[in-house]
Amino acid sequence: MTQGDIAVRLSRSALGCPSKSCFWPKSVMGIVNIPYTLSSDYAPADTMVILSAMQEYTTLTCVHFTERKTEVDYVQIRSVDGCWSYLGRIGGPQDLSLLKYSCVAKGIVQHELNHVLGFVHEHTRSDRDSYVDIVWANIANGHASNFESEPNTNNLFSPYDYTSVMHYGRYAFSNVQGQPTINPKPDATVPIGQRYGLSSLDLLKINRLYECDICSFLLTEPSGFLSSANMDTVSLNKSVCVWLIRVPATKIYLQFRTLHTVSGSSGYMKVYDGVSKTYPVLLSRAFQGGVDLPPLVSSGNLMMLEFSRIGSSSFTASYSTVTCGETATSVNGILSSPGYPIRYPASTDCTWTIVAAVGYRILLEFTFFSLETSRNCIYDYLSISDGSSSGPEKVCGVKKIPTLVSTGSWLMLQFHSDKTVQCVGLQAKFSWVALP
Repeated sequence: MTQGDIAVRLSRSALGCPSKSCFWPKSVMGIVNIPYTLSSDYAPADTMVILSAMQEYTTLTCVHFTERKTEVDYVQIRSVDGCWSYLGRIGGPQDLSLLKYSCVAKGIVQHELNHVLGFVHEHTRSDRDSYVDIVWANIANGHASNFESEPNTNNLFSPYDYTSVMHYGRYAFSNVQGQPTINPKPDATVPIGQRYGLSSLDLLKINRLYECDICSFLLTEPSGFLSSANMDTVSLNKSVCVWLIRVPATKIYLQFRTLHTVSGSSGYMKVYDGVSKTYPVLLSRAFQGGVDLPPLVSSGNLMMLEFSRIGSSSFTASYSTVTCGETATSVNGILSSPGYPIRYPASTDCTWTIVAAVGYRILLEFTFFSLETSRNCIYDYLSISDGSSSGPEKVCGVKKIPTLVSTGSWLMLQFHSDKTVQCVGLQAKFSWVALP
């Protein structure tokens, strides 16, 4: 074992690939299929983590991990004795160990899968001495080789990536607790060693190494912006592009800021509640002219957007994290404040978006409503947005809320409670109604 988690073959160095023989082949369709088998020893929850980690590659790159059929070269994912992999394709079955209870986390899984693709650790690239200092005196006996830099690595014309899932942490293999073995420079406080998942530069390097003809972007900050203008940084000819938003925790709130089309052009936006097209669709909508797209809330920490354009259609959007809410896309359903019919918690914000199909409106009927009463609803309140037009700015107190029919195909409800006085809250039924 070298670099801590790369298995070594006696027949070939595991630290270099002098030819493309250790890379996985690409089909005539431009897809790099990597067959795998997955041990039945993993619990269903572990299996879901591993598969979700693989799905990010399918969404964002031309690398697809596929269940093995009869392929000779494939990866055997098993719970053996730690977290490790061979480097690149070695021929025949090759082990990838993800020990249960300690290695099954998205970032760790993707770290080892990147070794399978042929990537070594970021801190061992040939130019690393310009970006980090190795504190050799703090490295535990027998582990110094894990920090040796590799000569003439193929850095794929990419900048050094402190955020890479392939970067060691600050205290990796330290012989003294709390003493670093790697210090970033010039700023030693820069975070390193994250295991949330692939970074945007990890993605860039995969697509460059395997020459993927794909337009994709990965957003990992708690908030940010995305725009169809990003597509032109990849290619002026790209008509389809995907964005994957992955936040560390909680949920994602997405809001479309601008939509633009000119005569003869159109756009199509599809948003999925997860990492790939296998997840539920939150929105599937063409826009041409003055179409208004609804804000959306994910059920977890992943959301995928696919934008197709004809001509010069464009969009901009922003996202942030929220802890409460959902996007309701069913024909009918019930929404309620947190804890209902028990009193809602203090200092809570929830956002619900109800989205109907084109050609339908939304009927909203409150079956219960009891929020803290205050002048101008400055403490606890509910606001309802009816597309581009707004209903009452804020509603509070104990009252009968009139039944509402939306003017368009979506409604947004936003609930807020302050840190004092909690009431039972609210419950509402919704259903689609066809346009007359």
